[in-house]
Amino acid sequence: MQAIRTLAALFTAALLAVGCSGAGEDVRVRLCKDIVTVQGGTAPLFQSAEARTRGREYAEVRVAYTAGGEAGSASCFYRYNAVEDTADQIANPLTAYSTSPYRVIIGSRTLPQGELATAIGRAMQKQGREFVEQAGEAARKALSQ
Repeated sequence: MQAIRTLAALFTAALLAVGCSGAGEDVRVRLCKDIVTVQGGTAPLFQSAEARTRGREYAEVRVAYTAGGEAGSASCFYRYNAVEDTADQIANPLTAYSTSPYRVIIGSRTLPQGELATAIGRAMQKQGREFVEQAGEAARKALSQ
């Protein structure tokens, strides 16, 4: 019984460590970067990311990167998705927008809806794999202490 409690405590600690260890990057920025990553043949090196809101219309996340020695850029567009204004939105305006883009432009190419849906799915699978790896790492670290 003690072993089960210890494992449960370690698992909880690992999840908390993984969940709280992010660099504070907004989920929309992260998803946009991951869509670019899964769409490209070469792993991109991101140089900048910026988000702009257009009132109650949409938010745009722009990322600049290099891949294979070539400069590139992408824009991901997120619909306004808030019912009412909140204090959280004042502190972080992006929270008023959807977490999944309705349009993505990589370079000058707009991804068709089917391809966008597939790219979002692949990007989220990538994030899931990274989460599991980080949780495993945190659990191993906790066990070794």
